[in-house]
Amino acid sequence: MRMTSAAPIAADAGTEAEAEAEVEAVAPAEPARRHSEAEVAFMRRALAAAEEAAGRGEVPVGAVVTLGDEIVAVSHNERETGSDPTAHAEIVALRRAAAAVGNWRLNNADLYVTMEPCPMCAGALVNARIRRLYFGCDDPKAGAVRTLYRILDDRRLNHRVEVVPGLMAAEGATLLRSFFGRLRR
Repeated sequence: MRMTSAAPIAADAGTEAEAEAEVEAVAPAEPARRHSEAEVAFMRRALAAAEEAAGRGEVPVGAVVTLGDEIVAVSHNERETGSDPTAHAEIVALRRAAAAVGNWRLNNADLYVTMEPCPMCAGALVNARIRRLYFGCDDPKAGAVRTLYRILDDRRLNHRVEVVPGLMAAEGATLLRSFFGRLRR
């Protein structure tokens, strides 16, 4: 697995209601699938980005975009630090990946994110033509991949994204619970 240098990422923090929603992030109920060493390594990098986000006061969600065995972008939520409501980890990662490859079409790229994407991010994955999404914990308050909506496999859209849920879900959920637990103290 080859990793290229990528810009650091940030996570999002929000209102107390959003905080409550984040704490409820849960591991998917589906049986675990065996993941390759590369898949686990890529998600570990996303988790490291999420930890970096927490250190910056952002909600700890991290994302990595890969092409084959190469990381082309790493990010975390940057809503608070950038005063940007669209600066979710997935959006920031897609922007960086598109800039790195010189094309908005990321047809053969995979995205690893520590928590299930929201409707905005799921729509961006479709628009970017991402091949496959790996996500960690479910998001019962805003999940748009399988929890509340199923945007990525909606046949009415011009592109569908293969979904692999639950990769290191417990680790992602633990980061979120820990972050919001500290905020409440």
